[in-house]
Amino acid sequence: MKFSIGDKILVKRTGEEGHVVAFINDEMVEVEIKRATFPMYIEDLDHPYLKWFTEKKKGKTGSAPEQLPVERIKDRPKRLAQGIYLSFIPVFKPDMMEDIVDHVKVHLLNELPTDIFFKYDCSLPGQKLFSLEGKLHAFGNLYLHNVTYEDMGAQPRFNWEIEDTAKEKQPLNGTIRIKPPKLFEHINTLLQNNEPSFSYKLLDELLEERKPATPIATEGSVSPKQKEKKSKLTLQDLPRYELDLHIEKLVNNIQGLSNADMLQIQLNELHHALDLARRHHQERMVIIHGLGKGILRDEVHKILKATPEVLRFVDGWQGQYGFGATEVFFKH
Repeated sequence: MKFSIGDKILVKRTGEEGHVVAFINDEMVEVEIKRATFPMYIEDLDHPYLKWFTEKKKGKTGSAPEQLPVERIKDRPKRLAQGIYLSFIPVFKPDMMEDIVDHVKVHLLNELPTDIFFKYDCSLPGQKLFSLEGKLHAFGNLYLHNVTYEDMGAQPRFNWEIEDTAKEKQPLNGTIRIKPPKLFEHINTLLQNNEPSFSYKLLDELLEERKPATPIATEGSVSPKQKEKKSKLTLQDLPRYELDLHIEKLVNNIQGLSNADMLQIQLNELHHALDLARRHHQERMVIIHGLGKGILRDEVHKILKATPEVLRFVDGWQGQYGFGATEVFFKH
């Protein structure tokens, strides 16, 4: 999909319309929607002309509504079923006749309600392309690295090991190899269905439990079931009254992460903290987003406005945080 500065655009996921104001790189542009400016992947945008033509053909007349709906339910992408996935996003480059795949972006997706530890590496015979280990919170996703299309044709090994953060279950591991005919089939299917990625499920759930030590019965001791419940409560399950969204506080290594990847990690962390606030009937929270160009702050405020449990928020001088934080008040 090709755009020029000033072109009208349609966000595929939400149906919102805007226009292109700047180019960031070959994969991303800066768009303006309802006087808010933020970066977006070109693959997530479309020209709105087909939508306009379809609406006109259906006989829609008169002036446009004063306020378009923020999001149409039918346009929401289907969420992956519960599990842990390795996701592959082909990135295209223009050629003389048609766009061809330049490289593939690899993401780790955690669609379980459990935080996990992971170890990951990608290698070719005699050559390690990438490796990373760390922690990924519940319902989070993490950009790992790029693999050139040429290397994908050489069938690299994608090795993984996953363990729950409570360490009550044995680590699980495996390897994925994608043969060239299968890769070609995946890409053709994506083009036909206008989808951004294909995924391989690594796990349905963390199945293999560690064998617990035999408890010694004492008077007034806690039952095994109570111990199990207590052991599953981690810091990630507790409400956060101060949420620092600086990227260095969220990931150990930002090498290979684009600005869009880092922004997505920060917003995922915000969604998780808001969910904890709702479950714990939290009254207030301070979100530290810093100053910078204001992109993160604007995205944070956009999410807060769309969250029903948020009573109000204050963006101003916050004592020790200066102007780089927003105080949020909740209603329950």
